[in-house]
This record gives sequence, C-alpha cells and structure tokens, in this order.
Amino acid sequence: MAQLRKVGIAGVGSHLPAKVVTNDDLSKFVDTSDEWIQQRTGIRQRHFASEDEPPAFLAIEASKKALERSNLKPTDLDCILVASTVPDHHVPITACLVQRGLGIEDGRVGGFDMNAACCGFTFALNTAYHFVAMGTYENVLIVGTERLTSILNFEDRGSCILFGDGAGAAVVRPLEKAGRGEILSSSMALKEDFEATHVLAGCGARPCNPERVEKKEHLLVLHGRDIFKFAVRAFADLVEEALKPYGVEELGLVVPHQVNRRIVEAALQKLGIPMEKVFLNIDRMGNTGAASVGIALEEADRLGLLPKGKLVVIVAFGGGLTYGHVLCRW
Repeated sequence: MAQLRKVGIAGVGSHLPAKVVTNDDLSKFVDTSDEWIQQRTGIRQRHFASEDEPPAFLAIEASKKALERSNLKPTDLDCILVASTVPDHHVPITACLVQRGLGIEDGRVGGFDMNAACCGFTFALNTAYHFVAMGTYENVLIVGTERLTSILNFEDRGSCILFGDGAGAAVVRPLEKAGRGEILSSSMALKEDFEATHVLAGCGARPCNPERVEKKEHLLVLHGRDIFKFAVRAFADLVEEALKPYGVEELGLVVPHQVNRRIVEAALQKLGIPMEKVFLNIDRMGNTGAASVGIALEEADRLGLLPKGKLVVIVAFGGGLTYGHVLCRW
C-alpha cells in the first residue's frame, strides 16, 4: 500500500443570508421570549434565507471565498463535496449546481452530495482528507449548506427557535500546498435513533401528500432532551479520544457544531477544559446544521483564533444519530 500523503486545509469561507432574525422578532409570531431562548440555548439571533438564497447559492458564495483564500481558481478543483440536510432538490444534486455556479466546465470535476445532518461539514472534511491522502484528488472543495428554516414548524417553540441558515466551505489539499491545517486524525460514527429527530414525510418511505402536509409531517421534529444527553456524551468522548495521543496541554481550540451553549458547557465540565478553549458563535448564528462547523471555523480563522502549531479539534453530532471529529494542527 502506498504511503498516505499529509493533508491540510488551505482556505475556508462562509456566507450568510442577508436577513437577521432576533429572538424578539421570533416572539412576534412564536410563543417565546428573548430571555427564555437565551437561558436555554445561548442564542440571540440567527439568519433566515429567502427563496432567492437557496442552499446552492449560499454554497457557491462560501466556496468563492474559500477558493480565494486558498489562492486557487474554480478550475483547479478536482472534486466537490456538498453536505446538506435540506438541499435545493432531490435531483439534480447540489454539487452539480455548485459546479455550474463556479463556472467549471462539464466533466472537469467529480463530486457528490451527502447528508449527515449536523455532522455534514465534518464528515465531508473527513472524506476529502482520505481522497487527498490516498492521492485520488489534489484539490477538494467541501461545503456545508443549509436552509433549515424551510422545514421548521413555527408552532413548535422548542425547535423553531434553534435554527438558522448559511454555508461554510473549505479547500483540502496536500499539506505542502495547503501550508497549514494539517489533519492528524478523524472519525465518523452512527447510532440509529429515529425518534430523537426526524422529518416523517417527503422522501421515498413516506412521500408528501395533502394529508401528510396538513399534519405537518414534512416538518422537523426534535426531542431536545434525548439530543442533549447524547450530544454531551459524544462531545466529551470525541475530544478526549482525539487529544489522548498528544495531551490536553497541546490544545489550541475546540471548534464544535454550534448546537446549544448549555451542551458545550456540560461537556467541557466533564473534560475539565475551560470555555476560553472553545469557539462559539451560536449566539449570532443559531444551529445552521451541516454548515455550522464550517461557518465557525471560517470565523475563528478570520479572527486569528486558531493558534499556529497548536491542536484544533473539530467535533460534531447530529440527527441520525451521527457523530465524529477531525483533529488538525494549525
């Protein structure tokens, strides 16, 4: 077997819809309040996409920034991986829409869509890492993009307050070309739990019809208490395992899926890691699903918060249930 190449993250980008929705805005049509939401989640506001800002549009804009920061042109890409819980369409796949939107000629790149719920960006990064490490591709674009607000039930204040829209992207290359963000380890794992979070209708097992739409079966159902317990345990276990070969003293920053501030606080308490070692933007973004980690990583990078030479743990968990990590040395 050929020796694996070292792999790095060359550049990251993100894009957010123009519309900002505060907790006070939500309280005008949802039985909630700013105080209630902040106490339970840490969220103050989020972005809602319009019909003119579908997931592919958000993905293309985030991708342009990631490519620019990687000093690459769209035509330098070999592969496009798009992660989304709510893509533009079942067919065509969003990766094809991104290819077209970036102006890449037909046949010049490969790629596909994936759905790992809120783990989408992390699983796509894991996949890109292996493609580049094996020498299958040289330059891989990954994008997590969501318009989760299109499947929210705004009569369910326990779930609709949590989510927002946006996209986060990254370019994965051989380390000698990327120059930073060396990927040291990664993991992906599954745990079937249909009841924890699901959308009943709209796919092959349960196609939409007027009766199912009337019952709101095409909208997201979330059982927060089940997710909370799972996420705290998964967060703590993933970070602990990732750092075990190196030691917690080498930790520079944890960039988690932005799900709930209370989940992060509970997991850090188990780990004995201070809050200043974690990057959070959930107060301004809400939970953006597959885009969450990408948006957070871009902001942390742009603000200079990824310490050079230190370990950065990317950790995520989502519906399915899915969970995994990527460990980098920045």
